[in-house]
Order: sequence, then structure tokens, then C-alpha cells
Amino acid sequence: HLIVLGGGYVGLELAQAYRRFGSRVTVIEHGPQLMSREDPDVTNEMQRILAAEGIQFLLSATAVNVHGRSGKDVSVTVRTSSGEQKIDGSDLLVAAGRIPNTQGIGLEEAGVALDARGYVRVNDRLETTAPDVWAMGDCAGSPQFTHVAGDDFRIVRDNLAGEKRSTRDRLVPYCMFTDPPLAHVGLSERDAQRDGLAVRAAKLPMSAVLRTEATDETQGFMKAIVSADDDLILGFTMLGAEAGEVMAAVQTAMLAKLPYQKLRDAILTHPTMAEGLGPLFEKVPPRSASAKLTRPLAATA
Repeated sequence: HLIVLGGGYVGLELAQAYRRFGSRVTVIEHGPQLMSREDPDVTNEMQRILAAEGIQFLLSATAVNVHGRSGKDVSVTVRTSSGEQKIDGSDLLVAAGRIPNTQGIGLEEAGVALDARGYVRVNDRLETTAPDVWAMGDCAGSPQFTHVAGDDFRIVRDNLAGEKRSTRDRLVPYCMFTDPPLAHVGLSERDAQRDGLAVRAAKLPMSAVLRTEATDETQGFMKAIVSADDDLILGFTMLGAEAGEVMAAVQTAMLAKLPYQKLRDAILTHPTMAEGLGPLFEKVPPRSASAKLTRPLAATA
């Protein structure tokens, strides 16, 4: 029985893997939903899929203490709105996020300052507070993905060569490698509401993509966020088979600042997962419908 502390991306990937190996799995999440940065409809669908495989979830649950030893017998006491309860298991996976390992290594001697969270303080060129000292990757507070660290390297390399590159306005995609996988790039509905942006949202169940009927991978959906002021694509989320590959096509259109109609009207190969982009963007409401996000997000979802 594996107990997972943390309902984020790493926790859910490994929770599903160990469940498919045959373990009982319980996921404990401190917040009210899994994957806190995602829209509620995304997290609800992912939780439904994983629960159908037999994974148990405790949300809005705070771990109070842990007894025993992982690999033998371990118990976790959690506090919820209904009181405390103890969960007994054999193994414990802590997937509650990462913190920078920057303390006590002499950075202050070099004049390198840290921010309030312990990350190396950098500007948008990834320069630290010390002359000719640069930082990249997780320690610099960048999004914690390998592909972002690689882009950080390119920025530092080019700036050292005399160019002017920065981290501003870069479009950062990410994937969660569950089955089905999750892929996201750009704004979510929640982001748009937080920033007060007027947008249009379109959503298509994966069962409407003909390829999924052939492969029996009908779970999940695609969702696109389009500006209400023009026809630019602001965000894309997909929970479904081959999500990362389909997202890359949308990301390319976003980088090129193409209007969504270019993907809506493109001739996409049949039968592929990307073929679903056509009917997805056909569902984008007219500009007059952009007021939908003035309603609470939960109602929209």
C-alpha cells in the first residue's frame, strides 16, 4: 500500500504507475483539488480517470505526523474538516514539491543574493546580483522543467556572446505523463479570470476525435482559449492520448501568432489525434460571447 503525499504531477504519475504494478495507492493532497494550477474541469476529469483505476484520494487533508519506516510499515495521520484519521501503508512517497538547495554554499561571499524563497535572484537575462555570474534552471526560480533549463542555457549562452535575450514572454509548455497524458501551453481559463482578460473557450471531448475510436482511447478532452479582442490563441490544454504531440502543433501556431481559424480550416491527416483540432476550433464562440468568463469559473466548468 503506497501512500503518496502530494497530488501534483510527480505524485500522480507515480501513483498511477504503482497502481498498475498492483499496489494499493492513496494520494493525500493538502489543497482542495489535484494539480492546483489546472482548471477544475481538468482536475476533475483526471481524478475520475485515476479513481476508476482504484486510486484513493484525500483532498484538503494535512499530514500531521508519520510513524514507522517506508518500505516496512508506515502510518500517516491526516487532519481533514471531519477530524483526524490514520492511514496505514507499507511505503511512503513524498511528492510535495521541491525547494532550492542554495543555503550554506557561500553564495553570499560571491555577492550572489537570494530571493525570499531561497532561489538565486536573477533578472530577465538570468544575471545574478554579482557581476559576471549567471544562474539557470531550477535554482534561478525558473519553471522546474528540463526543457526550460535548456532554454535558460541558450539565453545565458547568447547573452555571453553579446546578444540580447531574455526570459520575458517566453511560451512554456509542459506535460504530465499519466495515461492519458496531460499537456498545456499558455493561459488557462483560471489564468484569464485572474488577470481580468476577456476570452473565449472551446472544448471537445476526445471521444469526438475519430482516431480515439480506433485506438480505444476516448477519455479526456481538448480545450482552447482564444482572445476576445482578436482571434489569437492564448492557451491550449489537452487530457488525452498523444497530448504532448498535439499541443506542439498549437504551440507552433501560437508562436507564429496565427489566428485560430488557420487551425480550424487546416487539412489535418485522417485519422490522427491532431485531426481533432479542426472541430475543437469550430467550437470557438463568436466574439460577442466573450463575456462568459465574467461568471464564476466553477459555473463555466
